[in-house]
Amino acid sequence: MALLIEGVGAALAIVYLLLALKQNIYCWFAWILSSLLYLFVMYQAGLYMESLLQIFYLSMGFYGLNQWRNAEIESENLHVRTWGLQKHIFAISLVLLLSLSSGYFLNRFTNAVFPFIDAFTSWGAVIATYMVAKKVLENWAYWFVIDFISVFLFASRDLYFTSFLFAVYLVIIFFGYQSWVAIKEQQDA
Repeated sequence: MALLIEGVGAALAIVYLLLALKQNIYCWFAWILSSLLYLFVMYQAGLYMESLLQIFYLSMGFYGLNQWRNAEIESENLHVRTWGLQKHIFAISLVLLLSLSSGYFLNRFTNAVFPFIDAFTSWGAVIATYMVAKKVLENWAYWFVIDFISVFLFASRDLYFTSFLFAVYLVIIFFGYQSWVAIKEQQDA
């Protein structure tokens, strides 16, 4: 049963990313359903930060849906934007600080597997998810780093569907970035 849940969650996650690539608002529905399924999968695998991340993903799924829906209702697009160096330094520093503190806590007080890596990919995903909801172009670069590490993390826990999913993400990220660059260039023209 867990394998089926993981497989369906992975399929929905791919649907999400393909729809997000096209900036289709329905991506958020696939995101929400996938997050619900992965909440169970990650907890069963002993990846507690990833489990908590799924709860965050649920709330961000509704937040992203609301952001994009409000832009549609107001007949305006939520434009693709970029962040300056200061915002990136802040975001990366925040991810590292939260990862170290969460990893320490998990290492000391739980039986979490790979607590520092689990914390890093989880906190990185929090920041990258916020960036997607705000349509920040560089989200794709953040996701590439997170997903590359996640391929190995999930494989180490025998989550092969999920590991494969994140390998597929690495390919889709390339096209997502190109798509959003083209959209941004059209906006700026």
